[in-house]
Amino acid sequence: MRYLIARYHEIALKRGNRWRFTAQLRQNLKSAFADCPLGAMRGEGPRLLVELPDSVDDATARERAALVFGIENFSIAHETALDIEAVRRKALEVARQYPARSFRVESRRTDKRFPLTSMEINRIVGADIKGELGLAVDLEKAELTITVELLRDAAFVAAGRHRGAGGLPVGVSGRAMALLSGGIDSPVAAFRMMKRGLRLDFVHFHSYPLVSSASRDKAEDLAASLTRYQSHSALVLVPFAPVQREIVARAPRPLRVILYRRFMIRIAEALAQRSGAKALVTGESLGQVASQTLDNITVIDRAASLPILRPLVGMDKNEIVEQARRLGTFETSILPDQDCCSLFVPAHPETHAEQAEVEAAEAAFDVGAMVAQAVAASESVTRFFPAASGQL
Repeated sequence: MRYLIARYHEIALKRGNRWRFTAQLRQNLKSAFADCPLGAMRGEGPRLLVELPDSVDDATARERAALVFGIENFSIAHETALDIEAVRRKALEVARQYPARSFRVESRRTDKRFPLTSMEINRIVGADIKGELGLAVDLEKAELTITVELLRDAAFVAAGRHRGAGGLPVGVSGRAMALLSGGIDSPVAAFRMMKRGLRLDFVHFHSYPLVSSASRDKAEDLAASLTRYQSHSALVLVPFAPVQREIVARAPRPLRVILYRRFMIRIAEALAQRSGAKALVTGESLGQVASQTLDNITVIDRAASLPILRPLVGMDKNEIVEQARRLGTFETSILPDQDCCSLFVPAHPETHAEQAEVEAAEAAFDVGAMVAQAVAASESVTRFFPAASGQL
């Protein structure tokens, strides 16, 4: 029997309510493998043992497990008897599957009643592999690491450990609505909040048909990429051009960007409340553009009643770009488009807006009606990962 052994770190610190985090982790793992159902799961200290069916190959298991937040690292392990001879045979069998020139053995005994120490197991198993396969021992930079874990009633042998997504299982921290622009920053912000246990829905504001549908297409691709980390999500597409026309016709030119943002926040909040989300998430970074000065952020915040989470607020552009590359969203984000934020933007936007001035400008609008009309005109697209799980 093969097992996915998922180890967690932060969850183990939760003490009295750890059960809630582990229950969510189990559910999220099942969702990640929805098209190839997993076998039985059981907890063993700070780890979760999951039976892998024959229909799931090792590559698929590694790919899917790496997407599940809450897992610090994991192994694809083979079960064997709690006996040194059985461990020796299984370790040699596993080592034969991997071409390597050097190796090391790492053993861990959860059950201290086992008659051999970890160092003794390492020497015995290592001698077999060296003698049979002729591999060199390298304790620092081995190409192959054979891990042996001895638990209460069985031993598990694997070829190394793989890095997990870390963080907390999606869902344990509640639900939020993320503003997804189609640019570099907002997907990274969404990813960071999912890593803290938030389940996200997404909202994208576009100016189609005044401009091409490129930003909508990018938003759909980015939402699909992010959905890999939470099994399903809704992307709400909001036509923003009617709101922009009103603002351009009636508001002072320097305040346009601030008013755009305040209306986006109001519309996103209305959509969030409809879906049960308790916060908004944006990709803003302090001082990066005109609307993101401290004064302007303060004025924008006052348009909302829900908290606005800004996980990138203290990061610079290079740091955000580096994370976007690692996340795999960078190449999509830099595709050319015409987003709504670049439409009708004045040459010299206000960088230090005052609340009274903005409220005076908004007095020219029927704010409630404009928000309601935008919400009514929106359309929702549901994404699933794996894709087939939407039909299961």
